[in-house]
Amino acid sequence: MKLNATFSDLSGRHVFITGGGSGIGASLTEGFLAQGAKVSFVGLSDANEFCDSLGEKYDGNRPHFIQCNIMDIPGLKAAIGEARELHGPVGVLLNNAARDDRHELSDYDVEAWNNSLATNLRPHFFTAQTVADDMREAGGGSIINMSSISYMMGNAGYPAYVAAKAGIMGLTRGLARELGPDNIRVNAVMPGWILTERQRELWVT
Repeated sequence: MKLNATFSDLSGRHVFITGGGSGIGASLTEGFLAQGAKVSFVGLSDANEFCDSLGEKYDGNRPHFIQCNIMDIPGLKAAIGEARELHGPVGVLLNNAARDDRHELSDYDVEAWNNSLATNLRPHFFTAQTVADDMREAGGGSIINMSSISYMMGNAGYPAYVAAKAGIMGLTRGLARELGPDNIRVNAVMPGWILTERQRELWVT
């Protein structure tokens, strides 16, 4: 990855990413490595081969992968603890992982609804909760939540996902107000439709 800008404040900084081994997350992982950051990330699928290739490309600065289902909040908190032991306090948190599963209104049950929010919204709160003290002690930090323009467009076909992405915006504003006095920035990014491999396989016809 060739970047036109260099951000020296990221060099040596610990960045923790959810879903950092594929799709948008993989690009984020490499982008931070290219800036000299130390990257840890969680994901469902084994990403060690991906990490090995990046370690070779970036002179031994290998990202640290922890296999974790972000629906499991104790497991997710433990993963952040493991990452902290390896790379030190988290200076940048990037809540990226999501699943934009399509569904009908009529046949979506309570369990499916809960699982969608447990993937697409709930982890954002608990990862922020877990790293906030690290950032306070360091004098500041940055939390970035990945929302989506899907809720602004009012897209049909996946209302649980759209609701979660709208919720991320409210959570981001609330956390920004709460953590701002500690010099912790909380922002949301709203991508459009990005043709990752998952999108190509499932939704592009």
